[in-house]
Amino acid sequence: MNLSLKEIATKFKGSIDGENDFRVNQLSKIETAQPGSLSFLAHKKYTPFLYKTKASAILIQKDFVLQSSVDTTLIRVDDPYVAFTTLLMEEAKEKLKPLIGIHESAVIHPLAKLAEDVYVGANVTLGDCVLESGVQIHSNCFVGDQVLIGKNTTLKPNVTVLNESQIGANCTFHSGVILGSDGFGFAPQESGAYLKIPQLGKVVIQDDVEIGANSTIDRATLGETLIKTGVKLDNMVQIAHNVEIGEHTVIAAQTGIAGSTKIGSRCVIGGQVGFAGHLTIGDGVQLQGQTGVTKSIPNAGDFQGTPAMDYRSYYKSYALFKQFPKIEARLRKLEKLINP
Repeated sequence: MNLSLKEIATKFKGSIDGENDFRVNQLSKIETAQPGSLSFLAHKKYTPFLYKTKASAILIQKDFVLQSSVDTTLIRVDDPYVAFTTLLMEEAKEKLKPLIGIHESAVIHPLAKLAEDVYVGANVTLGDCVLESGVQIHSNCFVGDQVLIGKNTTLKPNVTVLNESQIGANCTFHSGVILGSDGFGFAPQESGAYLKIPQLGKVVIQDDVEIGANSTIDRATLGETLIKTGVKLDNMVQIAHNVEIGEHTVIAAQTGIAGSTKIGSRCVIGGQVGFAGHLTIGDGVQLQGQTGVTKSIPNAGDFQGTPAMDYRSYYKSYALFKQFPKIEARLRKLEKLINP
């Protein structure tokens, strides 16, 4: 990158405090920034770095009040995090080299339909599938039969998309993602053995979905496992058969969702959250890390604990829980006084 401070301020409808007649050439973290770089401050925990950073300029909220003088130039904007992210996206786009063509080692079904501008990397296997314009399939991926992959979707190396999966436009699947593996369905028998239940459904991924490395999304027993528009999944997330995830919900790493649970739109789910099956989670629900969800949550709110409870109630209970050893010691003393 090579931008003047005036260009940046204009882009984000901001103002400049300090020297403004120079350019920045890289984006950096505030704590490790060097001269010539642009950084940002969006979380109060990083405020101390503002007063000692070597960054040449810092994106900061318009109403931020300095506690002492700073050596860096401030660019005051409405949302420094969004502004910095926008610049990161633009720089990443500049660095990406457009890839087009089919590697000689790729194995492609004769009935596969590929747009002219797709990229198929080394050792890729494509079944009887459809790849729309701008699709990027990187090395060692497998795409099965009756698979549709929408425009400008990218599969990073070692992604597996099994038969009948449908993927929308502008999606990104990171390495190790598996779509369409069998759901975990086994019927107990009188003998104590388990009979495998055929998994005959499919996986449907809508547009603008990003799925992190080594995450797995199982095909439905019947019907669809459905991931709606704008969903973002972190690494190592497990989505079981017939689960539905609503638009623009985000889920952090190591979360597991059991079969047939329905999660609403714009939910925020922390890491290592566990869901029982056949639940309904409403729109706008926020779940703190390591929450165990055993019952449906119909309305928006913040929840934590196992079983999940209101966030504030959880911390009140936790405050008491920490005192239990002292409470027990006091009770024992009282018992000795009553029954010497």
